[in-house]
Amino acid sequence: MSVFEKITTDYKDALKAGDKNKVSVLRMIKSSIKYKEIEKRAPLTDEEVQAILMSSVKRSKESIEQFSKAGREDLANREKEEMLVVQEYLPTQLGEDEVKKMVQDVIAEEGASGPKDTGRVMKSVMARLKGQADGKLASKIVKALLEA
Repeated sequence: MSVFEKITTDYKDALKAGDKNKVSVLRMIKSSIKYKEIEKRAPLTDEEVQAILMSSVKRSKESIEQFSKAGREDLANREKEEMLVVQEYLPTQLGEDEVKKMVQDVIAEEGASGPKDTGRVMKSVMARLKGQADGKLASKIVKALLEA
């Protein structure tokens, strides 16, 4: 079952169960996916659907940060709940230690020696991660290891 099919099935189940929050979030995701399909003029692959989900999670994290700074914990909590629903459809996220190990492997393979190689290393790291970790985390680790 593709990610989109799972989202559609869960959307129907949430409608039947009366889970308004989940229905709202899944409706938004389905809309984003359909919009991209129309733009592409072809069905999306699971990787493309996951990219949409990752951007949604990234937007939610930024919103949570902004709401918290503004003292709007009610909105921040609502955004956290929505983000949790979206994360159900993403692959399991790697921890910092796992990402660090992967970055070290890439640095060794690429023969990177300093900060000037950051772009080349990041390209390889992000290709391997494929949505399993946040790009900010990977970037922070790459910079720290290359500057050491």
